[in-house]
Amino acid sequence: MIVLATLKIAVRALKRNTLRTLLTMLGIIIGVGAVIAMVSIGNGAKARIESQIAAMGQNVILVMSGNISRGGFRFGFGNPGTLKVEDYEALRREVEGVAAISPEIRVSAQVAAGNQNHFPTVVGVGSDYVDIRSWRFASGANFTEADVRNANKVALIGQTASETLFGAGTDPVGQVIRIKNAPFTIVGFLKSKGMGMGLSSQDQDDVVFVPYNSAMKRLTGDTTFRSFSIQAATPDLMPSVQSEVIELLRQKHRIGPGREDDFIVRTQREISETATETSRTMTMLLGCIAGVSLLVGGIGIMNIMLVSVTERTREIGVRMAVGARGKDILMQFLIEAVTLSIVGGLIGILLGVGSSRLLSAKMGWETLTSPESIVTAFVFSAAIGIFFGFYPARKAAKLDPIDALRYE
Repeated sequence: MIVLATLKIAVRALKRNTLRTLLTMLGIIIGVGAVIAMVSIGNGAKARIESQIAAMGQNVILVMSGNISRGGFRFGFGNPGTLKVEDYEALRREVEGVAAISPEIRVSAQVAAGNQNHFPTVVGVGSDYVDIRSWRFASGANFTEADVRNANKVALIGQTASETLFGAGTDPVGQVIRIKNAPFTIVGFLKSKGMGMGLSSQDQDDVVFVPYNSAMKRLTGDTTFRSFSIQAATPDLMPSVQSEVIELLRQKHRIGPGREDDFIVRTQREISETATETSRTMTMLLGCIAGVSLLVGGIGIMNIMLVSVTERTREIGVRMAVGARGKDILMQFLIEAVTLSIVGGLIGILLGVGSSRLLSAKMGWETLTSPESIVTAFVFSAAIGIFFGFYPARKAAKLDPIDALRYE
């Protein structure tokens, strides 16, 4: 009952100057709202990255060309071409636990159909590629190993590339496209996968797949690959497959002990951990920046409560003269500070959730508001009220009743 009566007194005191109360809460409102919105954006980015990595397929190991240093310079993924056809055949033949494997070679070329032309991502791959990367077909079927071996002019096409070249709602299977003036017949129409991951993410559906032999012999003239995609038979076999791949490639490339590999081998789990760690760091950074607003809001509460103690010194003296104890005064001002922060926190939660949904709807950003972020922001705002309200409350409680009554 005493706490309830003190709460009523605190609310009355805050209502005396409504505008000042609202301005004091504004820092907490903005801080809580910003924390929830920023964490929602970070969580959404993390969830998106995880789903895109899962869309790569199951138990995938990537072998990427490059990673050698020359003259102080490090060459990254895909440059220079160090993965050869002999490496691909050796990996298929000699590494145990490999369920599927496909090379990858990128082609920079215009694709034309009728009077339409487009620049999708053209990739030369093996017949296992669509199974490794969990692609599904809207119509048609995959090209065969015989198509790869004989360098047949067949192709698979993604949804975006198909809509650009043939129009929406058209089944492209059986249609002919020209890549560098070489005619390719579309045998498979792939289902949509959406955007890729990363800051420079691309539309995964804006793609054309052709047999790698066709790409090398008819389009690029290259003799090396950009990468290999390997699928282990089970998750438990991934470490052993990775080790065997590294050992075999070092042997095939004649890389001696202590020398640096001219290729990079990464498991799907390693890629996921790296990507999600980056996203987690970004989320923490955004949350910390937004948390500064909460700190500023807490300082604002302390400032206003100190002003309030000064303004109400005579009132405090009267209350003490009629029997109020120091802890009663302490409780009154502390409740006022906590009320400011809790009400501001509740409004901030609504602002943060609304802002994240608005960003998702208007900007197309994927956001994910977790209950943990809401609870954390609310508890933190209450703690801000207690922490920054304690000093002014303690100052009020220590006032001498006689001096307070004399205060003008």
